[in-house]
Amino acid sequence: MTETATLTNTNQTIDYTIEQLALLAADAADDRKAEDMRLIDISQVSTLADYLLIVTGYSKVQLRAISGSIIDKLEEDLHRPPLRTEGQDRGGWILIDYGDLIVHIMMPEQREFYDLETFWGHGQTVTLPPAT
Repeated sequence: MTETATLTNTNQTIDYTIEQLALLAADAADDRKAEDMRLIDISQVSTLADYLLIVTGYSKVQLRAISGSIIDKLEEDLHRPPLRTEGQDRGGWILIDYGDLIVHIMMPEQREFYDLETFWGHGQTVTLPPAT
């Protein structure tokens, strides 16, 4: 599914695809050294969202830094704030919900335990561009 979103504010209109939103989030996570990033297109198998971005961080501080980087980048570049966030004040798992994109930032233990990649294995894995 190639949906596009249009955001209009008083000064400009920004057109972008949902995949571009997801790739921008992945790039922002990479800026904070997120590891083992997986982008899964679930648009054909679920109405929950179009994409899941799953990344690993290795400390609570890094999880919050990754989360902040994603939120700041999407607000700055696309004027797109998240609908909600969960886990910022806790430890091992932060979730950022953009509606059509859900970002999971997880410590290795939580990522291994919940194994979202297997749960959503019937979705299509999207190849991320190499880190710059």
